[in-house]
Amino acid sequence: MKTGEKGLELIKHFEGLQRKAYLCPAGVWTIGYGHTGGVQSGDEISTEQADLFLLQDIAASEYAVNRYVTVPLTQHQFDALVSFTFNLGSGNLHTSTLLKKLNAGDYSGAAEEFQRWVNAGGKKMAGLVRRREAEKSLFMEPDV
Repeated sequence: MKTGEKGLELIKHFEGLQRKAYLCPAGVWTIGYGHTGGVQSGDEISTEQADLFLLQDIAASEYAVNRYVTVPLTQHQFDALVSFTFNLGSGNLHTSTLLKKLNAGDYSGAAEEFQRWVNAGGKKMAGLVRRREAEKSLFMEPDV
């Protein structure tokens, strides 16, 4: 599967667009929607380039979701999991209780696990709470 429009919009919303390179809290030069590859101080990009970087960067998250999830997914469920993985990394998806519940067929139990991933540096982060709520909501939304 590939990320749909709702998934892309969710990721863009929570990552935010930065057209000028900046140092993220981890001390890594970042640009666009969280892109870090080859970024240097002083770099600037267009919105179009940021969109291209995002599609390239999302591919790794799509690969992880396609590889690790063994049950059928709706487009919305896939999109929510790609956003989760894009933010937290494929290793966290792979070892998560969310994935274990999902692969056991417990979709509602998996949805409840999103809210457990809201801490950074040992502190509950309001932005992560909002992101996980949005991911859970998308995960539970029926495809039309």
